[in-house]
Amino acid sequence: MANDQHINDHQTPPLGGRGAVFSKSECLEHYIWGDDCHGWTFVDTEALSVKQELMPPDTSEKLHYHEKATQFFFILKGRAKFSIDGEIIELREQQAIQIEPKQQHFIANNQNTDLEFILYSYPSTKNDRSEIK
Repeated sequence: MANDQHINDHQTPPLGGRGAVFSKSECLEHYIWGDDCHGWTFVDTEALSVKQELMPPDTSEKLHYHEKATQFFFILKGRAKFSIDGEIIELREQQAIQIEPKQQHFIANNQNTDLEFILYSYPSTKNDRSEIK
């Protein structure tokens, strides 16, 4: 039992270090994309990217695909509409979807509230995004 008294006497590891704690205010990068959409990068390596993104009402990204990256979207708040290879899929809070390399896709928020989600990309999408015109 003596060890239990020290359970709250821990230090927060440095940002990006092993066991690091992340939040919107403690992230590697905050960025703005599209039509006033926001993103927060928590992990950014060649092998893996982990981000949280926020899309205001009536916003969407452009149709695109990734040559190598698989993407996994987990909806935190709101409802998301995805187009994946021409098929429309709607997700609500606490649902997720995986998008494979070369699948043409976009995400949209057609609701009147913000959409927030976690986005895992593996490998990273750095230099791996082709927009479809």
